[in-house]
Amino acid sequence: MDPDPLLEQSEPLIGVVDYRGRPVVSRAFSGGWRAAFFVLGLETILRFAYYGISSNLISYMTESLGQSNASAAAAVNAWSGTSSMLPLLGAFLADSFLGRYRTIVISSFLYIIGYGMLTLSAVLPYMRPPTCTDGATTDSATCQPSSFQLAFFYISLYVVAFAQGGDKPCGVAFGADQFDPNDPKECIYRSSFFNWWYFCMAIGISVAVVVLSYVEDNVGWGLGFGIPCLIMVVCLVVFLAGSTRYRLYNPSGTSPFVRIGSSFVLLLRSWRASYGPVEARREVIETKSFAMEESGCEDSTEKRIEEAKGVLQLLPIWMTCLIYGTVFAQISTLFNKQAKTLDRSITSSLELPPAAIQSVGSMAIMAFVPVYDRILVPVARKFTKHPTGITMLQRIGIGMVISALTVVVSALVETKRLKTAQDFDLVDQPNATIPMSWWWMVPQYLLIGIGDVFTIVGLQEFFYDQMPIHFRTLGLALYLSVLGIGSFISSFLISLIDKITSENGDSWFSNNLNRAHLDYFYWLLAFLSIIELGLFLYFAKGYVYKRKCL
Repeated sequence: MDPDPLLEQSEPLIGVVDYRGRPVVSRAFSGGWRAAFFVLGLETILRFAYYGISSNLISYMTESLGQSNASAAAAVNAWSGTSSMLPLLGAFLADSFLGRYRTIVISSFLYIIGYGMLTLSAVLPYMRPPTCTDGATTDSATCQPSSFQLAFFYISLYVVAFAQGGDKPCGVAFGADQFDPNDPKECIYRSSFFNWWYFCMAIGISVAVVVLSYVEDNVGWGLGFGIPCLIMVVCLVVFLAGSTRYRLYNPSGTSPFVRIGSSFVLLLRSWRASYGPVEARREVIETKSFAMEESGCEDSTEKRIEEAKGVLQLLPIWMTCLIYGTVFAQISTLFNKQAKTLDRSITSSLELPPAAIQSVGSMAIMAFVPVYDRILVPVARKFTKHPTGITMLQRIGIGMVISALTVVVSALVETKRLKTAQDFDLVDQPNATIPMSWWWMVPQYLLIGIGDVFTIVGLQEFFYDQMPIHFRTLGLALYLSVLGIGSFISSFLISLIDKITSENGDSWFSNNLNRAHLDYFYWLLAFLSIIELGLFLYFAKGYVYKRKCL
């Protein structure tokens, strides 16, 4: 990462204030990489804590709460989807009233409360689900948690979801705010920030899925839930210590949804104005009057109409990325259950936790981000003359191709796993370890990690950069909603397919994975991914970027 020479300059920044609301008049003591590092540190710990819970959550639900594979996967997908949809609410609060800095701080406190409640749900005897004894299974009545225990557990989970709703859209946007898009060098630094942001997220996720999943599986869920709570307290203190260096943009005081809605009204009136000469004059007058009421400036009419057109132009791109979100949802659910049946031996006495295999994807991200940022982008820049090497939509499209390839490989690996179970007569032994190494799953995790560097980072940059400046947090919430709705689609498909296939025999998601057919589900996702890619390429071809810098 290059040092920030702009820190030595002293130029005023228009519209930028510090955490006390005072105007920032110098670059030398605000923003840049030094401020961004504090944000990266907090977000790395937040991802460590969140994925330390979510990556192994399906195991807790099936083993401690006694849920079936299908119901647990659907519940995890619903929770993940909600976590990814709530950023729309967080963006509304941040852009309208609180600002990104305050929203991050409030969300951090909510994280601490949520993780603290989860810890209590696993530690306190009257809140903890009963332990199966005397040969009881998780399906027996003696192992089922009470309604109160379930309610407290789910309330704890959704407190974490609300915290994510405020943090997720604001964290990356606040980090990007530390770079001035009007300065050519800082504009390039900002594009690089999105790469390194995801690199740091991968570090947090990698450590979480290895360390916390081991603690949860071998030491106890109480400690596994408690560690994120304690480390969040420390990290919040460090983040607050960097407050004097942050660049802040004051919230508009107006809901971004109201502004977008009024912009759409202006756009609709301008379209209706083309119907006839008399109607045109009336509509133009009404449109200008409406704009003056909203902003006090007649010249804002054209700007507001362009805002509405820009947002409408984003919707087809958003819609054609939803199946990518569905594929992404399988990482912490079906991939995890698939890995649990394999031989995960590291040594004769050490076995890898199922969720820890997810670290392969995170390690792929950590290895590939420097290659992409320091090698591929400079090389591509020489040929394309584009500041970031390739355009944001080209980057997203490449990741979607890799995503489709990921589920194809996943289907082939699952077919191999089922055949191995059949060859060794283990079909009716669901708890037996299949004599097939966990290394077989490494390619699908490598592919999805590399694909994320293209698509996830590309979506972040695209929806931040292409939204109007007052809507940038909302833009990142829209990107997150791709993953949220993708999780809901996954939950819906799993529930529907489970109901249909269980009527005529073994469900595709049977509790006995040796009689299930996850491979069929992966082939379905591959087919949907190919259709989605075709639609994406069609809409991306006609997209017109609104900025020259990125």
